[in-house]
Formats: sequence, C-alpha cells, structure tokens
Amino acid sequence: MDKSTRIITVANQKGGVGKTTTAINLATALAAIGERVLVVDLDPQGNASTGLGIDRQARQLSSYDVLTGGADIPAAAMETAVPGLSIVPSTLDLLGIEMEISEAPDRVLKLRNALRNSGPLEFSYVLIDCPPSLNLLTLNAMAAADSVLVPLQCEFFALEGLSQLLETVEQIRGSINRQLGIQGIVLTMYDRRNNLANQVVEDVRAYMGEAVYETVIPRNVRVSEAPSYGKPAILYDLKCSGSQAYLQLASEVIRRERRLQAA
Repeated sequence: MDKSTRIITVANQKGGVGKTTTAINLATALAAIGERVLVVDLDPQGNASTGLGIDRQARQLSSYDVLTGGADIPAAAMETAVPGLSIVPSTLDLLGIEMEISEAPDRVLKLRNALRNSGPLEFSYVLIDCPPSLNLLTLNAMAAADSVLVPLQCEFFALEGLSQLLETVEQIRGSINRQLGIQGIVLTMYDRRNNLANQVVEDVRAYMGEAVYETVIPRNVRVSEAPSYGKPAILYDLKCSGSQAYLQLASEVIRRERRLQAA
C-alpha cells in the first residue's frame, strides 16, 4: 500500500448516530472534489454497501474474504456509481467472523495486514465503516487506521458514549497502533430549533475543543431518503443542506490531513 494513502476509521459504538451516512457521504464528497476513495464496509448489516448501490447478489467477494485471507483488497473492491469511489462490500458472513479468527495471534491485525499486503492501492483515502459496537471488527479498523473520525448525534447522552470510545482509542494507541489519532468529531442530526441540540454542541465543543469539526451535519429528510434509492445524498440531492454540509466536511478533513502531514 502507498504510504500516501490515508486510512480513516469512522466509528461510534452507539447505533443511530449517522455513522454509515457520514462514511458514504464523506467518501462521495471526497471523490467529488477529485480524491480517489475506497470504502471498506466492516458492518455485517452492509448498509454502506447498500447505500452506495451495491446489490447483495453482486457481492461475490467481501470484507469477510479479505479478513479471512480468501481475497485481497484489489480483488474485493467494486466500483460504485460515483466516479473515483470504490467499496469493499460487506455480507452477513461477517456475523461469524469473531468466532473464526478469535484464536488467531493476529486477530486484531487482519485488516492492517491485508492493506499492507495489497500492493500499491490507487486511493488517496480509505474510509472504514465500523459496526455500532466496540468488537473485534472495530478493533481491526482502528489497528489499520491513521485516525478515527467520530460521528456524534446531538442528543443528551452524546458525551457519555464518547468517553468510552476515546478510551478504546487510547488503548489501541498504547498497544498495537501508536500512530492512531482522532481525525475529528463531527456533530450529526443537528436541529437548530432544538435547545437541547444547541446545548450539546456547546458542551462537546467545550469538552473536546479543536477536535470538533466546524461543520455540523443538519437533520435532513433528503439525507434520510437517499439510502433507500441506493445513492449517497450528494448524488440523490446535491443542493440539500445535508449534502452541502458533507461537502464542507470533506474540505475540512482534507485541510486537517494536510496540516498533519506538514507537521
């Protein structure tokens, strides 16, 4: 794998926070501004694969095959309808992966090894979409990544779940991936008419400071509708507020990456 390829894991152990929506729309936005992007779907539900229009019957090879050594990443990657965006899709086979690899000495490093042994990848960004739990799949994603991007819903218990996730990142950094950092925290499902949402935004910014992106993703019907059409929101309705927010987020992610590389 080319060392210039940046690997970002999109993770939050809570479900319903816009994690997969963020992964596929950020990937689409990065591709739209000229980056070559690969999404690795590590969620057995396969929502990122479905949301990028990959029919279940078309998933001949998947992230399961990559983790078990049955296929390399170039073989498993499929092109999407978005120019410059490919995906290693997920299948329900992933549900049994923990049992299969739990005894392996390199069980947490399966994805990292697959990426490193894949030869030169023609991608500037790899985004890994994790399941909504801190399980072996999520640990594989963090072990393989340069940084973690955390979608955080603007709700009352947002900070409570964040603390647990940050603790896991610290554990991974201290044991198997010393370079792992926080790319940023993106606030999702924001409704400015909601006083609680505004308070959550203030609290998270006060607690996490510059780690929180300036871009906030609004609650948006068009973004919610898009996956049922097998499209990211940016293809479904480019002009809606959610799509525009993800384009802004992509620009912010790239600016942060450039600063990190210059440091």
